[in-house]
Amino acid sequence: MNVHTPLILAEGVYKRFGRTEVLRGIDLAVAPGEVCCIIGPSGSGKSTLLRCVNHLEKIQAGRIWVDGQMVGYADHGDHLQELPDREVQRRRAQIGMVFQRFNLFPHMTALENVVEGPIGVSRRPRAEAEEHARWLLERVGLAEKANAYPRHLSGGQQQRVAIARALAMRPRAMLFDEPTSALDPELVGEVLTVMKALAAEGMTMMVVTHEVSFAREVADTVVFMDEGQIVEHGPARDVIIDPQSPRTREFLTRVS
Repeated sequence: MNVHTPLILAEGVYKRFGRTEVLRGIDLAVAPGEVCCIIGPSGSGKSTLLRCVNHLEKIQAGRIWVDGQMVGYADHGDHLQELPDREVQRRRAQIGMVFQRFNLFPHMTALENVVEGPIGVSRRPRAEAEEHARWLLERVGLAEKANAYPRHLSGGQQQRVAIARALAMRPRAMLFDEPTSALDPELVGEVLTVMKALAAEGMTMMVVTHEVSFAREVADTVVFMDEGQIVEHGPARDVIIDPQSPRTREFLTRVS
C-alpha cells in the first residue's frame, strides 16, 4: 500500500440503533503507521465507530475500507452486499481489537488465549503459533505468566494478554476501545506503556480513550466527536492544546 493511501478510510458513515442516530456522516482517514486517538463525551459515538470499522456493528449508509477492502461488504455500485461470515472473519483478522473488558477465555491460560486465533482462524501450526505467542507475551512483559489463568492475573496483566492476543493475528491495524477504563489507576501505566511501544514501532492504531495526556503524547492525530459527528480533527497538539471549536475547548476544560 502506498504510504499516502489511507489504511483505514470511512466515508459518509451513518449508524442507527432503532430511531437513534449514533453516527451521522462520519468521514475519516487514517494513514499507515498513524496513531489516531478519538476523544469525546460518553454517548458521542466513539466506540460505535470503532466497532463499525471491523464490522462488529453494521452501518446503514456510507463505506469503510481497511487496507483497500471493506470488511463486511462487497460494493455493487449503489448498494452493498453483506459478505458471508467466513469471508468477514478472514478480513476481520487483519484488524486487532482490544476492548474495555478484557474478554479473555477464563478456562484458558494466557498462552492458550493468545494462540487460539492463529490456530483456530488462521490454521497456523501449533508449534509456530506457540513460539510466536511466547514472544508476544515477553514483549508485553508477561513471559512468566504464560501458564496463568485470567483469574490469577491483575486487570492490567489481563489487558496486556488481550493486546498480545490481538497482535498474534499479525494485524495491519489495531483498534483500542477505552483499553484502560476498566483498570485501577495504578495499573493504567503498564498498559499505556505497551501501547506507546506499538506506536513507536509504526503500528496503525485507532484509540478511543479518556486519557488525554496519552493522546497528546502519542497520537499523530486527534478526533473530537460529539453527538455522532466529528467536531474537530487535526494534529494532536493542535486539537488538544489549541482547539478551534468551542465544544472541544469546553470538553477538554472539563476533563483536564
